[in-house]
Amino acid sequence: MRRDLMQLICFVILAMILAAAQSSKAAPAQPSVDYSGMYNFLRDGEFVQVTVEDHGNVTGFISRFGDSESDRGAFLDHFFKQGKLDGNKLTFNTQTVHGVWFEFRGTVERGDGRKSGDEAYFVLKGTLTENSTDEAKKTTSRSREVALKSFPQDVSPAASDKN
Repeated sequence: MRRDLMQLICFVILAMILAAAQSSKAAPAQPSVDYSGMYNFLRDGEFVQVTVEDHGNVTGFISRFGDSESDRGAFLDHFFKQGKLDGNKLTFNTQTVHGVWFEFRGTVERGDGRKSGDEAYFVLKGTLTENSTDEAKKTTSRSREVALKSFPQDVSPAASDKN
């Protein structure tokens, strides 16, 4: 009887230790700031949509005007193939559209906007590489340093909505 009681006590103590260990596992660190939103791209009317999801995964797309003779002036969407946010370090690669794809390696930083929702509150700073493949399957890459400013957001209801 005494031996059974000791086994039961040991079992209860072991179960409590395991339960405490399970509950103390830290959840993956989430950014304290949400960088999701629209940012300007290379020309007026072009933009990047960035959506930060769980565990630092990033989805989004680049909307830009086509440059080749077959798509000049057409609006093209390059969806992210993969994207990652680690702290404020942002990387993404897009899918290929009409032989062109983009890679971004950089950071998300505070910009000149004074309050959340202002234009340029956040800025994507880093290296943007534009890759293209021609009809002969020759790939060329062009890299440039960019500072892509966040679009302004209407964070308060419009006055007409209050009435």
